[in-house]
Amino acid sequence: MDLLATEFITPCIALLLIVLAGFTSFVSAAFGAGGGLMLLVVMASIMPMTVVVPVHGLVQLGSNANRLVLSIKHIDKSMFIYFTLGGLVGAGISSTVVNDIQLDGMKLAVAVFVVYLLWGKTPKFKNDSKLGRLVAGLITAFISMFVGASGPLVASYLHINNYDKLKFTATFSSIMTLQHVLKAFVYTVIGFNFWQWLPLVIGMIASGALGTWLGIYLLKRMPTARFKAIFKVILTLMACQLAWQGISEILL
Repeated sequence: MDLLATEFITPCIALLLIVLAGFTSFVSAAFGAGGGLMLLVVMASIMPMTVVVPVHGLVQLGSNANRLVLSIKHIDKSMFIYFTLGGLVGAGISSTVVNDIQLDGMKLAVAVFVVYLLWGKTPKFKNDSKLGRLVAGLITAFISMFVGASGPLVASYLHINNYDKLKFTATFSSIMTLQHVLKAFVYTVIGFNFWQWLPLVIGMIASGALGTWLGIYLLKRMPTARFKAIFKVILTLMACQLAWQGISEILL
């Protein structure tokens, strides 16, 4: 268990994160999206944001890749290609400014971002615009480098295409896998030390693989309306707690 601990978390917290990774992967697989955002809120409540974004990204890379493998034949290839091209540009831009972003108030920024995505008016897009897909890929990849929660924005863009559950899950997973690969590359280039976090990340990815398998299995078998309502309330309360921590850090 000591292998999972770092200077920021105890073995018990590490075990909790591993269990949570499995649950949140199940949520994303069963309901299309949302698990990554929940995991981000929890991690940001107990770890510094300078660590949360790259480590969360690596865990989500594993989770989304697992989900992609289980649904790969349903991908909208055109959507994935345009998001990839835009994402490469967004990652390139972010790599030039990532060290200049002030992270002291990032918890507050993440909390506001979460609440807006849960309760605000989601953006509307023209679903057949190639330029729109490129721009969406650029913007969401750029945001992902700093906030770590671009998933809901990607999901809102994909939603207008009226995909069935498996096509949505496969396309969403392919795009998020790409964005997390880009994030891992950018943070490696700027010198983030992933090695000390690998035991925890491997444990969380393994737990997430089980959660993903269960979520895909239940994707067409579980009613979602009531769960989504409860999920939004719980996540909002968690975001409020995160906002309070962010405000406290700014004031101190």
